[in-house]
Amino acid sequence: MNTKTIIGLVIALLLAIIAFNPGILPLSAETVETMKELKDMHFLINGSGKVTFAHIFMLIGAVAFLWFLFTVIKTILEKTAKDSHSKTIAILLTGLLRYLAVIIGFIWGLSILGVDTTAVLAGAGIIGLIIGFGAQSLIEDIITGLFIIFERQYEVGDIIILDDFRGVVRSIGVRTTVIEDVGKNLKIVNNSDIRNFQNRSRNDSYAVCLVGVSYSTNIPAMERIIADAMPKIYAANEDLFLDVPEYLGIEDLADSSMVLKFQVLTKEENVFRSRRRLNRELKLLFDATGIEIPFPQVVVHKAVN
Repeated sequence: MNTKTIIGLVIALLLAIIAFNPGILPLSAETVETMKELKDMHFLINGSGKVTFAHIFMLIGAVAFLWFLFTVIKTILEKTAKDSHSKTIAILLTGLLRYLAVIIGFIWGLSILGVDTTAVLAGAGIIGLIIGFGAQSLIEDIITGLFIIFERQYEVGDIIILDDFRGVVRSIGVRTTVIEDVGKNLKIVNNSDIRNFQNRSRNDSYAVCLVGVSYSTNIPAMERIIADAMPKIYAANEDLFLDVPEYLGIEDLADSSMVLKFQVLTKEENVFRSRRRLNRELKLLFDATGIEIPFPQVVVHKAVN
C-alpha cells in the first residue's frame, strides 16, 4: 500500500467519522441537526445513530465468529476429503463459503451499526440486477465450474493439456482453474474458456522413443538382441516402467538411418522421465552389442571433366 493510498484512507475515515458524528465540529446547532437528518436519510441509520465502543466490540465479535465458523467448516471439508474428487469439491465449497462469509459479515456488520439492512438489500437487489446484465461471463464461469466438478471432467491433481500448455491442475475455483507446468509456471484460466482440452490422467500413458540405426544393420539379429534385452531393461527400471518395453518395428526409412520405434507403459506424470530412461537403456544396449546409431551423412559426388 503506497503513501497516497494511506493518506486517502485516513481522509476518508475522518470524513466518515465527521459525517456520523457532526457534533464534534464547532458548528451551529441548526447545522448539526441538518447534518443528522441528512445522515439518517442517506446512510439509512436507525435509532440514535451513534456508534459506541459496544457497537465496535459487537462488530469485532461477529467477524470473529464468522471467521471461526468458516475455519471449522473448511477444516472439516479438508479432513474428510480422501480422494481427488472429494478434494476438488472441498476446494470449490471453500471458495463459495468464503464469498458467502464476506456477504453475511457485511450485512451483519451494517445491522450491528444500526443500518437499515432491509433498504440495503433492496438497493443491492436492484444493483445486482443491473450488474447481472454486464456480468454474463462471470455467471458463465461459475456455471461451467460447477459442471466441471460434478461431471468430473478433471480434478485437482490431474494432468491436462490446454492448447499448448501441459500441467497439473492445482485448484478449481468458483471462477478460475489454476494449472502448473513442470517449470512451476502457473496458468490461470477462466472456467468458461476451458474447451477442447485433454485429460491425461484418466489412463496410463506410453512413453515413445524413436532411435535410428545404420542401414547396414542385420535386422533379424538386431531384433533378437532387442527381444532378449527388453525384460532385463524392465527389471532394472520398475520404478518408472509399468510393463516390459515394446519394440514396434521400423517406423521410418530416413535419409541416414532406419528409425526404430519403442514404447513403454508408464504413469502420465512419469512419461518424460520414462522416455529419457528408455533412450539411455537403448543407447547402452546398442553400444554393448555393436549396433550403430549413425549421425546424418552427406555423400558428395565430384564431377570429372
